[in-house]
Amino acid sequence: MKKFNLSFLAAVVVIALFSGCSGLNKMKKSASGIKYEVKPEVLEMHGGNVGLTLEANYPKKFFNKKAIVVATPVLKTPSGDVEFKPLTLQGEKVTDNNKVVNYASGGKVNYEGTVPFTKEMRQSELVIKVDASMKAKKVSFDPVKVADGVISTPTLLANQLGEVVVAPDKFQRIVPETYKADISFDINKSEVKKSEMQSADIAALKDKVKAANAQKNYNIKGIDISAYASPDGKLDLNDKLAKDRSQTSSKFFKKELENMKVSKADQSEFFKLMSTAEDWDGFKEMVAKSNIQDKDLILRVLSMYNDPDVREKEIRNISAAFSELASQILPALRRSKFSVNVDVIGKSDEELLKIATSKPSDLGLEEVLYAASLTKDVKVQNGIYKAATEKFPTCYRAWNDFGMTAAQQGDFKTAKTAIEKANSLKADDAIVLNNLGVVALAEGNFDKAEGLFRSAAAAGSQVDHNIGIVNVKKGNYSQAVTNFGTSCLFNAALAQTLSKDYAKALKTLDCVKEQNGMTNYLKAIVYARQGQTANMFKSLEAAVAAQADLKMMAKTDLEFGKFFADPKFTALVK
Repeated sequence: MKKFNLSFLAAVVVIALFSGCSGLNKMKKSASGIKYEVKPEVLEMHGGNVGLTLEANYPKKFFNKKAIVVATPVLKTPSGDVEFKPLTLQGEKVTDNNKVVNYASGGKVNYEGTVPFTKEMRQSELVIKVDASMKAKKVSFDPVKVADGVISTPTLLANQLGEVVVAPDKFQRIVPETYKADISFDINKSEVKKSEMQSADIAALKDKVKAANAQKNYNIKGIDISAYASPDGKLDLNDKLAKDRSQTSSKFFKKELENMKVSKADQSEFFKLMSTAEDWDGFKEMVAKSNIQDKDLILRVLSMYNDPDVREKEIRNISAAFSELASQILPALRRSKFSVNVDVIGKSDEELLKIATSKPSDLGLEEVLYAASLTKDVKVQNGIYKAATEKFPTCYRAWNDFGMTAAQQGDFKTAKTAIEKANSLKADDAIVLNNLGVVALAEGNFDKAEGLFRSAAAAGSQVDHNIGIVNVKKGNYSQAVTNFGTSCLFNAALAQTLSKDYAKALKTLDCVKEQNGMTNYLKAIVYARQGQTANMFKSLEAAVAAQADLKMMAKTDLEFGKFFADPKFTALVK
């Protein structure tokens, strides 16, 4: 066996270590020769992520053949460092499976990576952290700043959680009611018989009118009296007979109303009188419902002839049937029909809201749902809707609206439970699906939210707006522009800005109904992107004047990065 001197071996190890160290230190010393190109020059957030495209150009005779280099892009933020995925490179003599950089010629290396966006990244800078190693030896290069970041204009979305939709109530403050009764007349007579005055039908009608007259919220509007003659006999006689019956009927009932002290009974317009000389429609209806012999033949005659004289003649020719008609049908057609029209007037808005916030159980379903719409206080609305779910647990609208107002307050756990309950009571209702989409959007499940919104198209214009919000959050700005359409909304203008359609964005911002700090802030961004400095300052001045907290936003917003050193800008955001 060949023998080695221990001191000789130690010397070899030391030489090897120093050789490796010397090679790495040389690389570190020459690292300034590495050229980095970042796209975009100022990082941007899109679709909830910060994307980075980087090209590193390594100079000739830089990359040691035995070295391994790990380069890590790092966003340095006020709350700590955020690292992109590392890139590992190696020299020609390294046998690992990484991208090789040639020592003699150097070379270009391309890199792409993303990290989830956080708001702290607005105030950040991108540096490249490099660690080089050769066997057991490791050297860290000085970090190199390569870009600023991050522009986060997509986060300016108004109402980022979407628009919920209320399930409408069916409340009617004035509910019309009609009380009806009939009286019969003898053949060719128009006098109201005493027996008819005292009939059960008339007695029931009088009781209803009396009860309505005693209620403050009942308004007896008027009475329609329709008088008829049966379709037998001469037309001119029947015409006079029907008119006389309407007069005697109104005279009779007017006296009854006066006895009940109905205040409007003495007004001429209170009574509406109508007369029908020959009630062929009533005749046809009653024959059709009867068991009269030859009724099909009679109905055929009615369909064949329109002339009343011909009809009567042909029917009389059916002798057996006519005797039945005379005893069973015609007497019932000699009548007057009373229709008392009444408006039942519901509680006032003030009364409804007071009861809804103190003892909602005293209200009916439509009343309590309507009462919630009488306040803009979402917390109060939520309490009213909750009470509605307790009294009317099978009403999907109550559960939907309870969940909707919970979502508006940021309580998405309660919102989800309530709206899912609504969906179980009425599956796939468009309004409910839209609101489930809002919950999914809040949970960050954009694909689920979009699917629900697309299934909720019938819920209204809010759905398109909500899909637009999803597409902005996904970074699909051109699709969002289509979703928002031509609406004069801030979010529509934001999508147009992100799609770089600046002329359209400014036009939309100008037509937004409620101009505020944010509309002017977005105008300032649009002008800054176009290099229109004077208009940018004018809009930014208007923005911070309307909303002072926008000063701090502008101060760190890299949309205005080129103006950070401008004395006018620094004075404006001070």
